[in-house]
Amino acid sequence: MLTLLQTDPYNGVDAVSGAAAAGLGIGSMFMSLLLYLFYGYCMFKIFKKAGREDAWAAFIPIYNAVVMLDIVKKPIWWIILFLIPFVNLYAAWVVNDRLAKGFAKETPLYTILLFFLGFIFIPVLGLGSDTYDSKRIPND
Repeated sequence: MLTLLQTDPYNGVDAVSGAAAAGLGIGSMFMSLLLYLFYGYCMFKIFKKAGREDAWAAFIPIYNAVVMLDIVKKPIWWIILFLIPFVNLYAAWVVNDRLAKGFAKETPLYTILLFFLGFIFIPVLGLGSDTYDSKRIPND
């Protein structure tokens, strides 16, 4: 009878499959870095349009949410709402709606598109010719 120590756990694993796995890992890491830098650049442009001096904050993971809350005129404690399941959906909806209103996109359709397809419409806001006006956002 064979014991667990006598079996070959690496049966079928060779150098080629290991190299392929490493290549996929490095490739996906490189693509993730490029997407992160592109999205950060788009947020950087949005922060610049909003008149922020600290537009570099777009590249800092949690601080960029704090800056975005300041841009859409919500209190900083709303960052806690992003940590609560299902409540974070409401908070993201409100932030996206107020951001769309700041860029004169008053239609609910643009908020829906920004919420569900933000990876497309955040670059549209950042790289497009739209201007930001904080007076369009209501004071709560």
